[in-house]
Amino acid sequence: MIEIKKYSHQAGHPEPRRVIKYTLFWCQSGSAEILIDENIFILKAGHTITITSGQFHQLMIAEGELTALEFTLDFFSKSDRDIELIFHNGLFCHFGMNEMISIQHPSFFTETLSRIEKEIEEKPYQYLISTHSLIELLLVEINRSKIANGDEIWKPDALFLKFLESVRNHFADNYPVSRFADLLGTTEAKLNEVSKLHTHKTAQNVIYSLVISEAKRLLLYEKLSVKEIAYQLGFNDPFYFSNFFKKHTSHSPKDYQKAVKN
Repeated sequence: MIEIKKYSHQAGHPEPRRVIKYTLFWCQSGSAEILIDENIFILKAGHTITITSGQFHQLMIAEGELTALEFTLDFFSKSDRDIELIFHNGLFCHFGMNEMISIQHPSFFTETLSRIEKEIEEKPYQYLISTHSLIELLLVEINRSKIANGDEIWKPDALFLKFLESVRNHFADNYPVSRFADLLGTTEAKLNEVSKLHTHKTAQNVIYSLVISEAKRLLLYEKLSVKEIAYQLGFNDPFYFSNFFKKHTSHSPKDYQKAVKN
């Protein structure tokens, strides 16, 4: 549900891992090297990075003091406002657009994470409510820092974010946009409207983008054949999946595997 982990001048995890939680790394001092999907990030003191649920990541080494905060979407998102906050300004982006963010008030960030850790350890009365509020403060500080660093404000729509989550939970079903609209209690036209607003793409093309992102992760980190990956992503024909992947990435699945791993 929610967990704090601390690392101090040590090697990280031996292999990339996939955690179905939202993860935030905070570098208090020194530096840390983190692999997220196919990219390596060098975190410096005063920097944070967010990782969306389902991404593969690996802390390779912490050459300083590093804190990881992990929490599930069910724990944090009690309302549409929570859903919009967790993805505000592109945080925890579903499209693998991770970024290092320089925090304007690092002492506040460190203190807030310490308060969360204490709440989790001691479990006082209504500690889940307090930790939820403290995470809110962290996310607000990240957003304020991004604005102070020159980023534009991007306000997500809860419906669009629920659509992304629903797609990710139903890859194998190969649902059309109309089916997702039914699941979310809306219309196909509305899903197209919010998709174009946020990505300049149709809802169907948003689905394609998420499928490609998932295909890349499976090709890199799961010991599955191209045929098995195709079926896992809702393709009945592995040949069609290979053509689909090449159309969107300019590489066949096997060529992509070789290029990135090398």
